[in-house]
Amino acid sequence: MPQASKLIPQGAGLASALLKRASTMELGWDTRQRSRFEASDSAGRSIGVFLPRGTVLRGGDVLVADDGSLVRVLAAPQAVLRITHCPAHGTPFDLIRAAYHLGNRHVPIELKPDHLKIEPDHVLADMLRAMHLIVHAVDEAFEPENGAYASGGHGHGGHGHSQDHDSGHDHHEAPTRSAIPIAATPHVHGPGCGHAH
Repeated sequence: MPQASKLIPQGAGLASALLKRASTMELGWDTRQRSRFEASDSAGRSIGVFLPRGTVLRGGDVLVADDGSLVRVLAAPQAVLRITHCPAHGTPFDLIRAAYHLGNRHVPIELKPDHLKIEPDHVLADMLRAMHLIVHAVDEAFEPENGAYASGGHGHGGHGHSQDHDSGHDHHEAPTRSAIPIAATPHVHGPGCGHAH
């Protein structure tokens, strides 16, 4: 069984012709955050993946097997909650509030300009609906953010910069905060929000 212990984030530096010829491996989020697993690629091969502890695989990353072959990682569609603001009863700022409260609960979250995604959780879904947000259960790829101080993998949609840059801002570790509960205030929901659409 081929083994892969080398990762090329997003296939950086590889020729497009090589990437087109590479086999693919479709993996859900639970698997992509593990550093040791076995999975099958699109060529039907079982491949053992052995990466440094803490490595997180992202869709578009490329694994190099010990036989020299390349395997492109694809983020498999999976059950997630897609959260959008209610245009009739809220504003896009509601998504920022939601991200803040979900972050305080250490929930893995994918951030997009117009929506958020989290793994299914009916308690969180009810909390978000109470905040006038629209929550859809969908099957989509899930690429949550790495923590700001995560080690090991590489950032999602970021620019992993390790160079020293003195731009006048401090890099102090943020203090740990306990979860801040949202007051259970009853809301009247209009037809555009507060329900699973």
